Amino acid sequence: MIRSVFVVALLTWSVGAAQAQYLGTGSNPNSHSVSGYTRSNGTYVQPYVATNPNGTQRDNYGTSGNVNPYTGATGHRTPRY
Repeated sequence: MIRSVFVVALLTWSVGAAQAQYLGTGSNPNSHSVSGYTRSNGTYVQPYVATNPNGTQRDNYGTSGNVNPYTGATGHRTPRY
């Protein structure tokens, strides 16, 4: 019984994680972590996850029409290229 519950929970988690990564918004599924850092003006920037560079901004989490699967935030920026 406990093993069955564990298997169902594991499958549910894995399907949820896969759906979170591919929300159908066109977001780049490849990402990397960025460590926190302090800007030259003294402002601290919290660590975050960003899409890997690939020559376009259209599939970045922050671009209009895309969703960040880690935070749920909807992008609002217009791509420059």
